[in-house]
Amino acid sequence: MPFLKPDRYFSRLSKVDIDRDLLALGYRNVFLDVDNTILTRDTHEVPRDVGLWLGQARDAGISFCLVSNNWHEGVYHLAQRLSLPIVAKAVKPLPPAFMIALSKLGAKRAQTVVIGDQLVTDVLGAHFMGMKAYLLAPLVEQDLPHTLMLRNFERLVMGDRKPEGACTPSASTAHPAEKANGAHVPTNIESANKEG
Repeated sequence: MPFLKPDRYFSRLSKVDIDRDLLALGYRNVFLDVDNTILTRDTHEVPRDVGLWLGQARDAGISFCLVSNNWHEGVYHLAQRLSLPIVAKAVKPLPPAFMIALSKLGAKRAQTVVIGDQLVTDVLGAHFMGMKAYLLAPLVEQDLPHTLMLRNFERLVMGDRKPEGACTPSASTAHPAEKANGAHVPTNIESANKEG
């Protein structure tokens, strides 16, 4: 099942090195999934480290387009707050949404990588289009019932493959659920990207 095998597998978005894993490989464009990739499914926040990474990547010249299967208005508000183009109601892994995203950015497939937390939507969709795919471990365990069922299939495909950057996060980058002391200042979506 090579179409379902991610080209890279990371513990979270902030573990993707902007210079080494994107720019040095010729990737100038990133199609980003939303739920459990940049936005937590449980608290609907952009974690601090993810917001900082997005700002740093944009400063480095990376262009982004959100590509989400989400049908709710909230995903459009997120795109507006982050000042990012979006293709929602994408019906990934089908190609049309990826074609629209390429058009929105004026991007070439060879210079674009898809980053998301699901094999069947993000990785398969990228590979259908001839693009590379970076899989992320989901930000939190909470998810939609059908997605949780797909996680069992994903575990079979991934076997014992461990994500790059999997280690205990520091107190400054940990997701609220990962902090042992429970102290957390909520990450405001507007503060996730000051560049906007």
